[in-house]
Amino acid sequence: MPSIDLIIELCAAQCQAHYAGSVDHVYASSTDGRRVLLPAQALRRVVTRDGVHGVYRLSYDDNGRFQSLQRLGDSP
Repeated sequence: MPSIDLIIELCAAQCQAHYAGSVDHVYASSTDGRRVLLPAQALRRVVTRDGVHGVYRLSYDDNGRFQSLQRLGDSP
């Protein structure tokens, strides 16, 4: 399964917009400098009361559709 490592830094207020449904997608930067668009619902499994902060591995299928998001560690 293909994957890409992302640096995600979102405060709690930004995450609230995703939960409210007013935002469908989120942009994040990959560790190699690419800009990646992912579904906001992908964050629901990793959000804390402080937001989403750290490095995450985004896995997707051969058609480019989201499969999973796993926390790898703190942001560099």
